[in-house]
Amino acid sequence: MIDTTIPVEITDPVNAAILAVSEDRVAGFQRDPFAEIARLAAIDVATVHERLRAMLAAGTIRRIRQTLMATNLAPGALVAWRVANDRLDEGFEFLWKQDPFSGHIVVRSTDAETPGSAYRLWTTLKVPQGFSMKKHCDFLAARIGADGYRIMPAKRLFALGVGHVRRRGIEPGSKTDELGQVMDTNVVELSDLEWRVLEPLKREFAVDEIHDEPWAPRAAEAGLSLDEFVRLARSLNERGVIGRFSTFLEHVKPSVGGTRVTRYNALFHWRVPEGREIEAGREVGRHHILTHAYWREGGDAFANVNVMAVAHGTDKPTVLAHKAAIDAHLAAIGMPVSYTNVFWGGRSEIKPSEISPAAYARWCREMGIDPESMRD
Repeated sequence: MIDTTIPVEITDPVNAAILAVSEDRVAGFQRDPFAEIARLAAIDVATVHERLRAMLAAGTIRRIRQTLMATNLAPGALVAWRVANDRLDEGFEFLWKQDPFSGHIVVRSTDAETPGSAYRLWTTLKVPQGFSMKKHCDFLAARIGADGYRIMPAKRLFALGVGHVRRRGIEPGSKTDELGQVMDTNVVELSDLEWRVLEPLKREFAVDEIHDEPWAPRAAEAGLSLDEFVRLARSLNERGVIGRFSTFLEHVKPSVGGTRVTRYNALFHWRVPEGREIEAGREVGRHHILTHAYWREGGDAFANVNVMAVAHGTDKPTVLAHKAAIDAHLAAIGMPVSYTNVFWGGRSEIKPSEISPAAYARWCREMGIDPESMRD
């Protein structure tokens, strides 16, 4: 039973201190991630357990889970879909409810008609190892009525970390002294045993699972001792396939108390000279406001943009001020930008993309597809 007198809003100072850490500061695999949150937030672990349980039960926190570096476990891409307006909602619903491999699903718009503005539906997509992304997209396009789509895999990542509470109040232009790091997207092959560990490792935590030794039941599920489960998880961490342990807030929808974490979700586009994508991406990735920054090729449909980034904010002028500060920084260092644009997020839903090959085969059969026909 959750004590309903426990504060559940992000504005509560104890909750804010916990969330400032738990959103994106607990790196890699931790034997006791809740104790690590407590240590970094300088709050006793019993209070961390209590507050996380209450916020998760109230919906302030959308999910708590161990993230994986999915780009290193399954081929992934940002996909823009051109769907007629009268089929947009139907397409959104299908991708949200019936395609477990589509993660972020967002209806986007631009402030004016620009290259690519006809592509209103945007998704992130992971297709498990051994299966074809193009075949998957062809199937989805037929189901949602898309008359075109653009697959944009990330060639490099320069920023990755969704800490909305920590980013509230960041001044436009705030950035690190160092260049953004460069993260590659090479896919790592895993053994059946390693997949057996990853399956329970990545599952969301229920309210009653927030306690000491949180991995013990997951180890039992995998048929392993806790020590062996932890050993394998640490090995996977060393191989670069484990992300952060994270609490995910509701991005746009208000909490039970009416508080919004963010209101505006902006996807920034820049076209920089060919051969300078990594240089530009590292400069863009330095900026604290960005939750994601990457090198993706937009192609002709998107004026050949090649650097993209995502920022969130509670008001549109502030988000645009952050974009202007990044533009000014690129100009100040002499980085040519021949085209830029902003795609604003509207309706959105977010779920972790499934990356298990076994899960993909099961889904194919549910959809009436022979899994073998979807292989590369």
